[in-house]
Amino acid sequence: MTPAPTKRTQIHRHPERGMDDPATIGSILDEALTCTVAWVDEQGRPRALPTIQARVGQTLYLHGSRAARAWKAAASGAEVCVVATIIDELVLARTSPHHSMNYRSVVVYGTAREVTDPAELRAAARAITRHVVPGREDDAIEPREADWRETLILGMPLTEASAKVRTGPPNDDPGDLDADVWAGTMPLRIVADPPRPAPDLKPGIAEPSYLRDFRRP
Repeated sequence: MTPAPTKRTQIHRHPERGMDDPATIGSILDEALTCTVAWVDEQGRPRALPTIQARVGQTLYLHGSRAARAWKAAASGAEVCVVATIIDELVLARTSPHHSMNYRSVVVYGTAREVTDPAELRAAARAITRHVVPGREDDAIEPREADWRETLILGMPLTEASAKVRTGPPNDDPGDLDADVWAGTMPLRIVADPPRPAPDLKPGIAEPSYLRDFRRP
């Protein structure tokens, strides 16, 4: 079921690019490597921090330090705004005002909760590790008690969220189409170089197969 848009998630500029179906929102959150969490502190000052996210169903999990003001505020019930963006292409128009980017972005509003249930904590931690490199969650040592004293995971419902997507060529004005200026798009993608082993890696440990097969969408 697709939630009805709220005043905050309604797209006003280029509403034709707006999408609020959970499948689109989820796919963008799954592909974007990082997101930014914004909130207003006790003094009314805007704050923002980048972090790693992972989605499990209709819950967005956020990973951060217990010492960070963002997580202290969010864990205490402050409203937050989460933004994730993927740039797919640079859009090169004939005139500079029409230059743009083809992108996919998601904005999520709401309040988060600190995850304390041990089973959910473990599942969320594995999901965050898997979000970065699929397969790593089965290989890496899981968080120990000391790690949880420094780190917390927040869970945020995806009940107030929207996506915005731009695709296609430049939108030049008709009067500029005959200009002697190249126009088009420049596709972008994340490319993984060969892994570099840690200098203190114990001899005899082979490179994991999931690194050889690693591809970002």
